[in-house]
Order: sequence, then structure tokens, then C-alpha cells
Amino acid sequence: MGRDDFARDVWARTALHTRRADDFSDLFSADAVDELVSRRGLRTPFLRVAKDGTTLPDASFTSSAGVGATISDQLDDTAVWRAFRDGATLVLQALQRTWEPLGDFVAGLGAELGHPVQANAYVTPPQNRGFDDHYDVHDVFVLQIHGTKRWLIHEPVHPDPLRDQPWTDRRSAVAEAAKGEPRIDTVLEPGDTLYLPRGWLHSAQAQGAVSIHLTLGIHNWTRYALAEQLTRSALAMLRDDPRMRATLPLGVEEPGDELGLVRDLLVAAVEKADPAPLFHRARRGQGRPAPLGPLVQFAAVDGLGPDSAVRLREGLEARLEGLRLRTRVGWLDFPESDLASLTRVLDGEAHRAGDVGVGLVERLLRAGVVVPVAS
Repeated sequence: MGRDDFARDVWARTALHTRRADDFSDLFSADAVDELVSRRGLRTPFLRVAKDGTTLPDASFTSSAGVGATISDQLDDTAVWRAFRDGATLVLQALQRTWEPLGDFVAGLGAELGHPVQANAYVTPPQNRGFDDHYDVHDVFVLQIHGTKRWLIHEPVHPDPLRDQPWTDRRSAVAEAAKGEPRIDTVLEPGDTLYLPRGWLHSAQAQGAVSIHLTLGIHNWTRYALAEQLTRSALAMLRDDPRMRATLPLGVEEPGDELGLVRDLLVAAVEKADPAPLFHRARRGQGRPAPLGPLVQFAAVDGLGPDSAVRLREGLEARLEGLRLRTRVGWLDFPESDLASLTRVLDGEAHRAGDVGVGLVERLLRAGVVVPVAS
């Protein structure tokens, strides 16, 4: 299915199962699981362990890091193995932070979708399932990596839930709906993909072998989120209105006429408010920029010259607002004379320092806004 067809017919509307679209071994594998658990020194909450629908306490699979460290919650690979042997599901969380191929993939996917993305892996022993029927408050793409897993999908009991409307608030309705005929009953094989909009009920059980699947969680921006930013912007405006700061009369037991004035002022402020700055600030706060190597960056500053090539660091959500550049790593003010060159740098292409200004490039390198381009 093409991108346009998916956007028109599937996105946020219905579940979709795609057979063997591609092999995902370049993203994740069984070897990756073993390396992350036993050699990377991960701590909680990068791993959760669940059995029979219940998340196990962290202390049951973590221990001290040993000599030379004061870390007390590092993964204990022996304890993890024993839990897995006894039927527990391993959930490796936020893999975009710990596994480089997924970090690059998630960054690209998030940029294309326009919504923040997180990657988790679920590793389930044969004939086991980690969680009961439930729904998520974000969309998911499921990528089957290893083994097979049977999925039962039911339509929502609460369509498009917000982030503070978890399935546990509707536990009985979810359990009742899960007894009905599933919308999708299928076994995912390596290379298969399943898309589930938020709110769709699902449960999954490994078949005759260990199952590994990736869940790409899409943390959807919604109209409600825009409304939150709009009202916050309006309320910020009303702080400067002395009528809103005024004390209510003595002896007020009911809001009465006061509410009428407040409502009128609030409506007027909403009509004037510009939620865009708050919206973009919220977007910047929901992600991280591309990795930055301190030593590479130091060498770039130290050896900077007119022929040095740089480009905008990916994932910054950089936005020029007047004379101020706002990014995920902070803000910088610039003189008007720099704006033309700065706008060129923000196009994401490689630029010679001599073409846009060595002084400007040095400042951006020191701030972590641009990175050197390998020759």
C-alpha cells in the first residue's frame, strides 16, 4: 500500500495487517536482545518484565553493578534469564535511545509522520503472552522480528483515547468486548507488519518458538492537544488584564454574574491567541536531537576554517522566530545581518563555513546546532 493510500484510508481509522513487507533484520534481532540484556549495562526502566498480565517488580531482575559503581538497578542477566525461562515476557523500552539502527529509523519515521515515535521490543517465550486484552493510548506499528505470534484484534470500546484515558479506566468494557468476534485473528510471521490506531483492543500469544516483535509507538498529536495550547496561550494573555486579576466581591457564594464577564474575556482571548509558539515548544520537548559526539565537535571547532563543511544537526526542531532561533538544545539571538546566512543553514544541506560566515558557524558549532560534515 502506498503512502497516500495509507494516509487516506488507514491512518487513525482502522487496523491493517501487511504480509512480509520486508525483512527487519537490519533494525533488530535475537542477537540484539542478548547484547542489550547482558553487555550494555542497561538499567530500569529500559527493561520491564511481565508475566500473566502483571509487571514484575524491578528488584526481581536487577542487582548492583559491582566494583567501581554505585548503581543498584542494573539488569541482572541471570535473573532476567530465569524469569524468561519461567514464562515471563521481556519488554525492552525506548530502544531508540539504546540501539543505533532503531535510533536512526525512529528519527526518520517521526519526521515523516510529524508525530513523536518510540520503539519497544517484546520478547515472549513459546506459548506465552505477556499482557491481557488492552488498548494503547497511542498508535502502534508492530514489526515481527523473530518467531510467530497470534494476534486478536477487536474494535475500540473508546475510540481515540487521550493519554490520560488508559484502558484500565474501562477494564470491564474491554474484557467484555474481547469475548466477541475479533476484527482480525492472524499469526504474524517474520517480516509482517500490523498497524493499530490508538484504542483498538489487542492481545498476542507466542506460538511454538520464542517471539520477538517491535512496537513503534506513535504518540499522536490531537485536536485536544491543540486546544490545550490555545487555552494556555489565552490564559497567559489574560494575566495582563486587570479585570481578570481583580478580587471577587465579599460574601460571594455563587459565581453568578462574575462568570459571565470571565467567559466573555476568555472567549475574546481565545480568538486573539496564537497557540503556535506553545505548540512548537511542546513538540521540542517531546523528542531528542540526533547524537552529538563531544570529541568530534571539539575537533570541528578547533580546526574550523573557510573550507570546513557543516550542516544542521538533525532532530533539532529548529525554528526561527524573529531574531531568535529556538531548538531542542536551547535558543540563540542573532543580529539581523546574520538572518540570511542562518536561513541557509536551516535548510539542512551542507554548507562551507566561508559561504555563510566562519563566525556564525563557530557559534552554531559551540551551541551544538550544527555538526561537521565528514570529508
